[in-house]
Amino acid sequence: MNVTATIERGAATAPVIPPKGEKPRAKRPGGFLTSSNGKKVIMAVTGAVMVLFLLAHMVGNLKIFAGRQSFNEYAHALRTLLEPIAPYRSLLTILEIGLVLAVVLHMWAAISLSRRAAAARPVKYAAKKKSQAHGYATHIMRYGGLTIALFVVYHLLDLTFGVVNPKGFDSTPADRMIAGFDPSRWYVTILYVVAVALVGMHLRHGIWSAFQTLGVANRDRNKALRAAAALLSALLVIGFLAPPLTITFGVIQ
Repeated sequence: MNVTATIERGAATAPVIPPKGEKPRAKRPGGFLTSSNGKKVIMAVTGAVMVLFLLAHMVGNLKIFAGRQSFNEYAHALRTLLEPIAPYRSLLTILEIGLVLAVVLHMWAAISLSRRAAAARPVKYAAKKKSQAHGYATHIMRYGGLTIALFVVYHLLDLTFGVVNPKGFDSTPADRMIAGFDPSRWYVTILYVVAVALVGMHLRHGIWSAFQTLGVANRDRNKALRAAAALLSALLVIGFLAPPLTITFGVIQ
């Protein structure tokens, strides 16, 4: 009986030899960060960096309600951080580079996960029973992310570099913002509203996914965490839409 148990135990722990002609699967290079879980963590961390940037940017935009001078002083302070220890705009440039890296890593991880998921399901089912909620979220994250990226480029050309702004680059930040959302440019405001709404939907799904990825979510906390994701995304949407809408409707001139 002991001999039999030893034989069975040995067979169970022995290395599996692949069939003749079949090569053993090679381990995926790159370790944890190139695995599915690793890429989900990258998405969660870079997403958190972008949320913090959005919160800071929103607070800065709201300075327009304190007057043009207050907004211009805020914009100037961003560019003179660490002066005279560091050159003009140096810290802001470093933060911008870090933000760009976070965006690139976030998009790389998202695209990689999407391709890996598609490769794992090469055959489409004849009768698909796809969740409407899952399909909706997928479309928001995919096409919403692309729309947001295109809008950010236009937004920078408009309010940061002044290339497409009526006042141009030599004007003050407050003048560029007010001119950018002037009532005559209502179409820009509509574009901004659509883009910010997409950001809100993207954030709501992304924040909830980050909670799941980082292991914070569980059955007892799910309801509260979903509410927190919705509340944070709604706060950002309202905060970002308040300045352009009040400018377009003539409250701020």
